[in-house]
Amino acid sequence: MSSILTNNSAMVALQTLKSINMDLAKTQSMISTGKEVGSARDNSAVWAISKVMESDVKGFKAISESLSLGSSSVAVARNGAETVTDLLNDMKEKIVAAQGENVDRTKLQADVDAIADQISSVVGAAQFNGLNMLNGTESVNVLSSLDRASDGTVSSANITVARQDLSFDGGVYGTGADLSANITTTLGANLAADGTGDAFSNGANVLEATVAGTLTAGETYNFQIAGETVSFTTTTTAVNDLASGLTAAINAAGIEDISATVAGAVISINSTSQFDAVEVNTSGTGSGTFALEANGATAAAATTNTQTINARASELAFSTTAGVNEGDGYRATIGGVSYDYVAGPNETFEDVARGLKTVIDGAGIENIETRVRQDATTGAWVLQIDNDGAAQTLTDAGAAGGTATGGLVGLDNLDVTSDEGVAAALANIETYIDTTIDAAAEFGSSQGRIDTQAEFISNLTDSLKSGIGALVDADMEEASARLQALQVQQQLGVQSLSIANQAPQTILSLFR
Repeated sequence: MSSILTNNSAMVALQTLKSINMDLAKTQSMISTGKEVGSARDNSAVWAISKVMESDVKGFKAISESLSLGSSSVAVARNGAETVTDLLNDMKEKIVAAQGENVDRTKLQADVDAIADQISSVVGAAQFNGLNMLNGTESVNVLSSLDRASDGTVSSANITVARQDLSFDGGVYGTGADLSANITTTLGANLAADGTGDAFSNGANVLEATVAGTLTAGETYNFQIAGETVSFTTTTTAVNDLASGLTAAINAAGIEDISATVAGAVISINSTSQFDAVEVNTSGTGSGTFALEANGATAAAATTNTQTINARASELAFSTTAGVNEGDGYRATIGGVSYDYVAGPNETFEDVARGLKTVIDGAGIENIETRVRQDATTGAWVLQIDNDGAAQTLTDAGAAGGTATGGLVGLDNLDVTSDEGVAAALANIETYIDTTIDAAAEFGSSQGRIDTQAEFISNLTDSLKSGIGALVDADMEEASARLQALQVQQQLGVQSLSIANQAPQTILSLFR
């Protein structure tokens, strides 16, 4: 049925043309903006996801900048630590040269002092944007990541870089918890025959050997002292003659730090060894015996053929069970003057013992020498302190809550003008070099981690951008082809609408 009031064909053609125009407008927008989803109206779910990802990309850009700043700061600190290591090696060369006798130690001392000043300058200047990681102990956090959980919550992550204190700062001894139980002092008593002595001075430790038994002429008896063997062959049957003969043989052997005296049948072996215990063994081809006293205590009736003469040095032994926390301070008081070392982060009792040694050596106390060793039996770290002068007091203490001592404390007080100073400097320079090597290695490890994270963040950002593009970007080849198709459809739609509008004119011809 045809009607002049309702033109169904025109309405269909009009709706079709409107739909084509809408698609054409959307395609033109895609081509002009490059996005298939340009607003929440286009696809709300995809648009929301893309916006969250875009915010993460901006966050990772800030993280990348933080990592670049952190890498630069750590690089400066690493270069500073490496430079200090090189300077310490130069200083070691001067110290080794000072070991010789025919050298000008005054000039070498001037060189050592100049290098110490240069090290101080390097440590002070090794800063980036005001951050010096060669001074102090507080760790530095470098923003390294932005972590989004499945429930949408966001948290940041950091790379923690530990400062490596290479300053000469003596630290501050704390007033916190008492730590004296972690350190035990054993005085190096100069033992006499009755086991008494003057505790902390320069005498000799004495081991008595009492000769007894029935002797026959022609028997050979031996003393092995500090690995060297001395012998005497009897010409009489008197024990006093054997004692005198062995005493003379010991003195003639020229064993370092060892001498002997005799009183009747009792041989007194005197050891002035500062830091090393001396083992004594006896043997013989005859029936004669030697009763060796036990470190100054008069021997019991039983005969012993092996004994040890203790070292003269006093010992500060550190705990094998307790730990060391930052700020734990340990003190050795010599002759009423206190010398402190306060631990930094992640230090051990080995570090404490070596640090306390450098502090004492750096003070240049007359007649005082030190050495660090680890007890072979207990595993405890021990600071040995030898006094080659008048008797002095030696006490220990410990307290928590202090400010850490600098890693190069005492470096500016090294003395190569005396034999004792040279010996101490040579021992301590190795500790300083190890400290700076560890510091440079720690910075190198941290810088490598930061650089790896920076590369990851860069790649992750690219991946996020690619993902966002896959969600919202328009396929331009498809959009171009669709545009041409819609333009053709638009032309056809216009023609269809034109034909539909001519239908009433056709009806009018029926009435002619």
